[in-house]
Amino acid sequence: MAARLQRRIRRTRRGDYRLRLPAHERALLRSLPGQLRAVLGTDDPALERLFPCAYPGDPAREAEFRDLVRGDLLDRRLSAIEVMERTLDADRLDEDELQAWVATINDLRLVLGTRLGVTEDLDLEAVPDDDPRAPAFALYAYLTWLEEQAVEELAAGLPPSPAGDQRGPGGGPGPPPA
Repeated sequence: MAARLQRRIRRTRRGDYRLRLPAHERALLRSLPGQLRAVLGTDDPALERLFPCAYPGDPAREAEFRDLVRGDLLDRRLSAIEVMERTLDADRLDEDELQAWVATINDLRLVLGTRLGVTEDLDLEAVPDDDPRAPAFALYAYLTWLEEQAVEELAAGLPPSPAGDQRGPGGGPGPPPA
């Protein structure tokens, strides 16, 4: 599916991001943030990936941790949802707006993926069309494709790392020289 589709997000020379979303995709995307907001206000088990347990063996420490961070995490998610909803009809986004889109799309993917039982081993193209979950898997694939484009375009705007920089993923030390 994704290989045949035209890119939807491109960084412009001005440093902002052009959205080329057809009307039917905007309509689909318009329906999703509100659904995510509604789920965020519940104890739905699909939220486990958004609010993972920090202390699985210690309920008291886990409760304390949740009291400290859950509100802030929830506020950030709700703020990103609001930005995406406000800019869904825009043709251009600034970097902060696109980052909010990435955050919201990622949260949508995590919740949907949890409900579908998505693992790294899953081949989305192997899901039969007659599977009742096929539309949800197609949505998951679309969101993945759109998020990849946004992340690639955001990364393209980062300054190159200095020559000889051996940082690994996350900015930590990279592998030792061979």
